[in-house]
Amino acid sequence: MPGQVSSAPSPRIERKRDKRVQEIVRTAADLFAERGYDAVSLDDVAERLDVTKGSLYYYFAGKDELCTAALETLGNGWMERLEELSAAYDGSDVGRLRALLHEHIMIAVRDYPAALRLFLVPREWPASQARSIKAMRTRHDAIFRDVIDSGVRAGEFDAISTDVTLQCMHAAMTQAPTWCGRLTGRARTRAIDELTDTLMLLVGCSRADD
Repeated sequence: MPGQVSSAPSPRIERKRDKRVQEIVRTAADLFAERGYDAVSLDDVAERLDVTKGSLYYYFAGKDELCTAALETLGNGWMERLEELSAAYDGSDVGRLRALLHEHIMIAVRDYPAALRLFLVPREWPASQARSIKAMRTRHDAIFRDVIDSGVRAGEFDAISTDVTLQCMHAAMTQAPTWCGRLTGRARTRAIDELTDTLMLLVGCSRADD
């Protein structure tokens, strides 16, 4: 109506709110990864953020909602990056798998180190979060399974078993933050490249095959 003032928040306020939510989610994810679900309270999250517990209720109704948000925000962001990379890659399955492995390791080491630990042991989480974790792990498995199966069919990969290959890859990639996280600069870049090259050997490929 003419003269009516819109109650919608401005883009600047929305950006500020989104930034704050991301900060809360990442902090909560770090704590859940460090201590497990049962050992973390909203008080712990507030203390880590140096804010009042009451301020968290402005964004989240409680611990369960915050935990779900942490899982979904970090997990979906991670999976979307891998899925988009896989879909957009225009080249051989060898190159696509190498790109996916490298991107996964980069995300784990540089961007979301806490997220990796969150998805490792779903049985320790409440049922609703455990289902989300299981679904995310299934989604992650499908990304890599698709390219490995495609490469085997095309004769680009020599894999004895896709299941065993994936298990070995996932097990190694979960250790990436431990192996590479404390390194910086060229040392970190070299370590990530070397881990990627090593994992490619699981499908019978070396750097020369790219």
